[in-house]
Amino acid sequence: MEISTRALWTLIHGMGFGGLYLLACSGALVELWRRYDPAAPAPVSRRDETFMATYLLVMAGLAWLAVLSGAYIVYPWYRALPPPGTLDLHGYPQQLLIADPATSGWHELGMEWKEYVAWLAPMAITMAAGVYLRYKGQLRRLPALRNAVLGFVLISLVAAGIAGFFGAEIDDHAPVRGGAILHWMQKG
Repeated sequence: MEISTRALWTLIHGMGFGGLYLLACSGALVELWRRYDPAAPAPVSRRDETFMATYLLVMAGLAWLAVLSGAYIVYPWYRALPPPGTLDLHGYPQQLLIADPATSGWHELGMEWKEYVAWLAPMAITMAAGVYLRYKGQLRRLPALRNAVLGFVLISLVAAGIAGFFGAEIDDHAPVRGGAILHWMQKG
């Protein structure tokens, strides 16, 4: 099995950081709702609060890793310009998408949206984690604050989901290629 270094970074960015983040968001929503519902039967223990704080901080780290690896590692490869006269655009994903009217929308709508909406995810989850760290023991008594934390986790989930959808579709139509080839397994 082989993979190029650019394809590996795309995989790490999207399925590693991004996919794991999307899974973590659903867990955070369920746990925040379950633990801090004013009608919950059991009090939230200090151990539960520490777990949730750590969980949200790790989520914020994953979200920032996804956005930063996309913006500063994968995105420059996507935007690379071909030398004049290049006919084979497979090594230049943005130009490949734009060259075909059937796929130009993936760049014009998909990538342009992805570029901006993806930054909402780490910002929103960082805010949620910050508010949680400050008010964790009071969230049951302050339902508006609990709902704000839940709302920002949900905003982060939706933003990451939109970015992930567009990223997967763009990669399906014009994958980032190139770089050294890594061989993982040899045929025996």
